[in-house]
Amino acid sequence: MKALTQRQQKVLEYIQETIQQNHIPPSLREICDHFGFKSVKAASDHVAALRRKGMLVAKSHRARSLQVVTPLGHLRKPTRDIPVFPELPEKPPGEQTARARSCLTVDVESLGLKPTERTFAFRVRDDALIGRHICPGDLAIIEYGKRPRNGDVVAVRLAGADTLRAYVSAPGKPPRLEAENPRFAAQLPATGKSLHGVLVALIRSLK
Repeated sequence: MKALTQRQQKVLEYIQETIQQNHIPPSLREICDHFGFKSVKAASDHVAALRRKGMLVAKSHRARSLQVVTPLGHLRKPTRDIPVFPELPEKPPGEQTARARSCLTVDVESLGLKPTERTFAFRVRDDALIGRHICPGDLAIIEYGKRPRNGDVVAVRLAGADTLRAYVSAPGKPPRLEAENPRFAAQLPATGKSLHGVLVALIRSLK
């Protein structure tokens, strides 16, 4: 690929950032306004140059169809979008997508994950399971309504707060919820608690 000018690089970065944030590319008018070009033609010329240099592709006669070409694009695995909720949903996530705060796009093959219409994510708010290295800010990917097994991590609402706990069960004994942090109650009965699903993947926050 041919080298880009400094301005072309900035335009390419803006298009890429817009796609990541809005899931659609910017229009020529939006590119023009963002960079303060005097005319839409200037934006069009930059986009045309990026297409000639193999950095952008677009479907003919379709608005907002720009796609960024990367050297590793042919290695990209299938991805799925998972809704991120501000709180644990009371109904299956597929019925409440309008309440999603954002969208998490994951490489399902690398994560070994098979998302369904009942898969959602929420951000961990406490360190009740610090013993399992689950920290505040991590994104917990949950399968809504999945039946927990002994040792699973479950999403649960306790005293009005959304949290994670370990689900522990043994033959002849009622199941219980366990924290792995001495600052929290060590055990709670699972019966009667509002379990919202089972943890199927975790994405670490580095902040």
